[in-house]
Amino acid sequence: MQQNYSPRWLALITSGFCFVCIVLITYWFFGYWLNSLISGAIISVVVYIVIWYYVQQVVDKKINTIYKLINQTKSGRREAFYKETLLPKPTLHNVTTDVATWAKNNAEAFALHEKNEQYRKEFLQNLSHELKTPLFSMQGYIESLLDGALYNNKVNKTFLQNTANNIYRLTDLVNDLDQITKLENDQIPVLKTTFIISDEIENVYNSVALQAQAKNINLLFKNTLLKNTKVLADASKINQVLVNLITNAIKYGKPNGKVTANIEIINNTTVLVEITDNGYGIAKEHLGRIFERFYRTDFARERVIGGSGLGLAICKHIIEAHGQNIHVRSTINVGTTFGFSLPRVK
Repeated sequence: MQQNYSPRWLALITSGFCFVCIVLITYWFFGYWLNSLISGAIISVVVYIVIWYYVQQVVDKKINTIYKLINQTKSGRREAFYKETLLPKPTLHNVTTDVATWAKNNAEAFALHEKNEQYRKEFLQNLSHELKTPLFSMQGYIESLLDGALYNNKVNKTFLQNTANNIYRLTDLVNDLDQITKLENDQIPVLKTTFIISDEIENVYNSVALQAQAKNINLLFKNTLLKNTKVLADASKINQVLVNLITNAIKYGKPNGKVTANIEIINNTTVLVEITDNGYGIAKEHLGRIFERFYRTDFARERVIGGSGLGLAICKHIIEAHGQNIHVRSTINVGTTFGFSLPRVK
């Protein structure tokens, strides 16, 4: 068992040892027990007082220094008086435990700080890439127009249209950034209503039908028996999640493929919605970061396809704002499934 010696206890042990030694030595030389006991008692009391006082002062000073370092505070007179007179004195074991806890917490905080710093660097780097491409494109088109292309009817409208397209891209990026920031800070309310989840899926299917036809991708519904399943959620925000997931499934799906929506009921209280494609899939090393801002599994290919790179991050925040979870599983050249849960309404 770990001993918890206080300055008073150390002084008592030392003075007791001195008492025994002095009594034995005095008796050995002089042969009088009474004188030996008196001498030993007097000297041991002096030793006890001296050791207790000075050790207490040193220990208190060191302990106060340690706690000031841990708490990073400077006590005023009132706080110092309160600690010295009213609070129990911390033992060396208490100090050891507190220092160990402080070191552990600071190590975890430092690790979290490093992780956040790395995330911040990646975020700023990705953001700069997202901004530079449309900005440089617009700069090139505008400079060409100013250099004379404005009067060239063969290219002027094309250049203006391309400039407008890049402006739309920047607008979408800024709007997505604004939305995800508000979602993170709980500034966008979640207005929950009861609705049939399959209706929202079919609405999204209708809105992306032309995009799917361009790649000859079939839009399917797997579990038709559960089409009337009701959920309690914000319909407009869930619609946004479905648009992102289904649009991505079409974008990254193989031509002549399929996108399948499926509904399952979990524990009779939760509805699991899954969107599956039979596309190219996502490598395992990317799955843990797929919901991060601007994270791209194939940076060059995805830039050509388009998008702000914030769609999945927005989906994650919307679902978590409902108190639910979103997940992904994927196999290369087999396909990808994104799923999220919602509370069921019976």
